Amino acid sequence: MTTSTHILRRRRFLPLFVTQLFNAFNDNLFKTAMVLFVVYSIYNSEAKEAMFSAVASGVFILPFFLLSAVAGQLADMRDKARIIRIIKACEIGIMTVGGLGLVIAWQDVECAAAVGQCFVAPHSLIADAAIPLLLAALLAMGVHSTFFGPIKYAILPQHLESDEVLAGTGWVEAGTYMAILVGTILAGWIPVEIAALVVFCTAVLGYLVSRQVPPAPAQGEVEPIDLNILRSSVTVVRNTMHDRRVYYAILAISFFWTIGAVLIIQFPPLAKNVLTASKEVASLFLVIFSVGVAIGSVAVNALLKGRVSARYSPAAVVVMGLFVVAFYFVCRAWTPVPAGELMDVPHFIGVPMAIPLLLCLLGIAIAGGMFVVPLYAFLTTFVPKTQTARTIAANNIVNSGAMVAGALLATGLSAARVAIVDQLLLSAAMCLISCWLARRLLATERAAELG
Repeated sequence: MTTSTHILRRRRFLPLFVTQLFNAFNDNLFKTAMVLFVVYSIYNSEAKEAMFSAVASGVFILPFFLLSAVAGQLADMRDKARIIRIIKACEIGIMTVGGLGLVIAWQDVECAAAVGQCFVAPHSLIADAAIPLLLAALLAMGVHSTFFGPIKYAILPQHLESDEVLAGTGWVEAGTYMAILVGTILAGWIPVEIAALVVFCTAVLGYLVSRQVPPAPAQGEVEPIDLNILRSSVTVVRNTMHDRRVYYAILAISFFWTIGAVLIIQFPPLAKNVLTASKEVASLFLVIFSVGVAIGSVAVNALLKGRVSARYSPAAVVVMGLFVVAFYFVCRAWTPVPAGELMDVPHFIGVPMAIPLLLCLLGIAIAGGMFVVPLYAFLTTFVPKTQTARTIAANNIVNSGAMVAGALLATGLSAARVAIVDQLLLSAAMCLISCWLARRLLATERAAELG
């Protein structure tokens, strides 16, 4: 049995792995169900739809920017398993609020349909209650994930052997994206009122599984936690960046997630307004993106044979950028169906340009997975075990700041009436910056080996 698979049979990894599967599944099911429902059932404007998608992404990401430093300190200075259980217990309450928001929105749309309205009134339960509840739950899930994120990586060196860390990181990344896959499929295909029930039940299951995670006490001396958000954030980032490998890894990961955030913001309004496709097709886009990143995560682990290295990252992100450009040209050449019609999945797949479009999307995702997974391993391998959670927290701060900037840029472009398809070129351009950062990381890695 290989190192990559045998850890899945061990209690020191399996409960954590399953817990983070439920976490990623629930995050994505709730976010995707909410965004697809609003885009396809409430708004009827490409600009408004793109703006809501960007606002939802920004609301979810903002807590990572504000609270990651506190989360990293907490994870390094307290028992990580106990924190996981507290976080998962809070998720039950959060999903109760989010599920209620989905049900209210569904009921209001049903009432509008019953009286022959195509869209709900501006001052309705959706505007006055449902959307605020949905965004509040999304913000709370962002806080929840901010505190869970550093732990799921920082706990790996504590429970795994040194030659198992890259495999564990790859499984966590691949598992995350497979969970996103399942959540995305359900969000696109099940009724929104059923989604409300599923997110609540998943939160309960996640808490029950989290109780099986073995203890992971603090590795060093327990220190007071600095609750000053600004000061602690600056301190955590400054104390992490002294290792040049970690420094360049964090910057490269940040640009990768900025690209990913912009693409995911664009998918629902792009599918509806440019490709004239149904929400099931928009869900299919996210599914293919998730599958591709999972494939890339596993593939790069096999190529590197357990070694932590950025050897393939520069080439991978260049390939990713080329696929984004190809995706852009296919979208520009797309022939929409008549106004007022939306293609379902069978109709969409039957369009001659559909297969090239989906292959471009798959190529973007596979190359992205091959780019980013080794970089996460740098964050847990080249720092002391007493600092791993704070290193992940520093990464989350920089990542989320870049992603919020990307979401704001996407919002600004939509407000300026820049066509959603033209915004794809922004993602392609950012791949060049990621390539330069990955090359700097690789040069620093080789210099460290020689020195």
